[in-house]
Amino acid sequence: MSNSIRIVVADDHAIVREGIRLILQSQSDLEVVGEAATGREAIDLVAQHRPDLVLMDLAMPDLNGMEATLAIKSQHPEVQVLVLTMHDSQEQFYKMLQAGASGYVLKGSNKNDLLGAIRVVAEGGVFLHPMLANRLIRDYLHRAGSDGAPSDQLTEREETVLRLIAEGHTSREIAETLVISPSTVERHRASIMSKLGLHSRADLVKYAIRHGIVEA
Repeated sequence: MSNSIRIVVADDHAIVREGIRLILQSQSDLEVVGEAATGREAIDLVAQHRPDLVLMDLAMPDLNGMEATLAIKSQHPEVQVLVLTMHDSQEQFYKMLQAGASGYVLKGSNKNDLLGAIRVVAEGGVFLHPMLANRLIRDYLHRAGSDGAPSDQLTEREETVLRLIAEGHTSREIAETLVISPSTVERHRASIMSKLGLHSRADLVKYAIRHGIVEA
């Protein structure tokens, strides 16, 4: 399964991990390489297996999901984190995005939503549960009145890349659209984040919505 998406599942309930593993292992492109019952175990498994993605619960002993996410993104920024939780708290939602998570799925979601979210996030995209995405959009549109146009520090190409990122396109898709290499897309992304003082893909999406680069 050399081309599969390699996943660490982090949840403190064994029966939940077992159910998730059965769902993921039924898919030919997904591979569970480790299971963690605590945040610290998740950090250790990421260091050991270097997965593509961590499916992260919030409420875990030792270190919680947010603390584990901060550590993982600090040590292994290439590893994507997708939150899978029963908590729909707006505060927790924002904190996890700020910690570096690229997706947020509620445990009440159906199987197809979970599988779709995993594939989107593993490809470098952002996935937000629709209810939480609506909250995010309303919040940032409410604040948008006090801000001006997008920063004039961005080049025309960088603004195009920002728009495509915010529309949910992966680096590979952006590269194909603009006829450039994926590494060039990543350089543009890094430059945009540096110029605008942003720290994650979620920040890029929020910025683009807030400044009217993409429609809510």
